[in-house]
Amino acid sequence: MTSEGATKRIPVTPEVWESLSKLKRPGQTYDSLLEEMIALKEEHDFLKHLEEIEKSGDFVSLDEAARELDIKEL
Repeated sequence: MTSEGATKRIPVTPEVWESLSKLKRPGQTYDSLLEEMIALKEEHDFLKHLEEIEKSGDFVSLDEAARELDIKEL
């Protein structure tokens, strides 16, 4: 919620409203549910990005990286 306590309306279909209602825990606000869903989506996107990096990246061991960077201790 904004610092002024303003609210916004988001039009949804009855089917989406019903799905949201089923996801919401007793006593949970829709604002809290949406915040939770956003956090989960952000985490999912981050993990997917890491998987893409892992598939296409060229990695070296920490020891090798330390030698290349002339780092004495890790």
